[in-house]
Amino acid sequence: MSGTLAIVVFFVGLLFIILIHELGHYVAARAFGFKVEQYFVGFGPRIWSFTRNDIEYGVKALPLGGYVKISGMNPYEPVAPEDLPRSYGSKPIWQRALVIFAGPGSHFVVAAVIFASWLAFFGDPRTPTPVVSEVEATMNGVEGPAAAAGIEPGDRIVAVDDLRDPTPVEMLDYTTEHVGAPIVFTIERDGATFTRTIRPRSDTVQGRTIGRIGILLGPARSGPIAAIVGGVKEVGVSVKESLHQITRLFGPQGIGRVFTLLFTDAERSTRDPASVVGIGQAVGATGSAGDWGTILFFLGFVTVFIGLVNLVPLPPFDGGHLAVLAIEKVRGRQIDMRRLIPVSAAVMAFFVVFVLATILLDITKPISFSP
Repeated sequence: MSGTLAIVVFFVGLLFIILIHELGHYVAARAFGFKVEQYFVGFGPRIWSFTRNDIEYGVKALPLGGYVKISGMNPYEPVAPEDLPRSYGSKPIWQRALVIFAGPGSHFVVAAVIFASWLAFFGDPRTPTPVVSEVEATMNGVEGPAAAAGIEPGDRIVAVDDLRDPTPVEMLDYTTEHVGAPIVFTIERDGATFTRTIRPRSDTVQGRTIGRIGILLGPARSGPIAAIVGGVKEVGVSVKESLHQITRLFGPQGIGRVFTLLFTDAERSTRDPASVVGIGQAVGATGSAGDWGTILFFLGFVTVFIGLVNLVPLPPFDGGHLAVLAIEKVRGRQIDMRRLIPVSAAVMAFFVVFVLATILLDITKPISFSP
């Protein structure tokens, strides 16, 4: 049940991010006086709509995103004479560029908020210095060593004997090597530091014998300012990683890998391209394990990834429109967008085939995700 809930929450979150993308276009267009004709949620048949200030707002049958229609952007639709001053082609290039960029640009702002929330509510598990999330009152029917020593949830373990700022793995290895021996734990609590001597006990977890003191560890949660700063930094890290993945997935290596998987017995790995089906499988597995922090982090990363894909300088992506505006600036005259329709069709055909191929792979050769 938790896995299904995680999938629903994740994809509802993605839908809202797409709607915010379109809201970015809408707000920028209204700010510069563009003639906005429609703002719709979804695609396909119209379910419900209303008109206010000559703008039609509404909902369509397929909840797969949304769109903003600006007068003059469709080269096959004539612009009414009275709307020409407010049409897309009549506005300065810099205003058109900002309206186009406002959509994908919103992804980076939203991702920063998501990452900041992740740091504030869950913490970054990649950071060292374990934080106690839970203290076990008993271990195998006997009072737990940590409980007996007065360790409390929220305590930060800053040292284990001479091992400073240990990671959870380093700490586990150390306690396993020193079962029954007195270990000096240096604890930080409410800004004060103190020590406790604790003897780890042998315990078996998932078939492995380890040394434990009766605590569960978790990452440290960030304060409001640190979370905001860390969220912005995480966007930068995600941009770098996303650029690497985009070039790998949609380049010769990624395309060749998809064909290899389709027509051979090659096994898939977690590094292979995946569709929304595969993403749903990964989110479901993570949700089943109760790891909501990872799901929130992944939502932030996917938000950045989609924003960067939208900036690919090919029509019909927003990046393609920006590339056209850059060419117009250099040439000093507008480009007939009708000539770019074949390019847009070819790009969309490629992505449709690529997505269908990855969906087929996710169904016939699902990636194994360990909860």
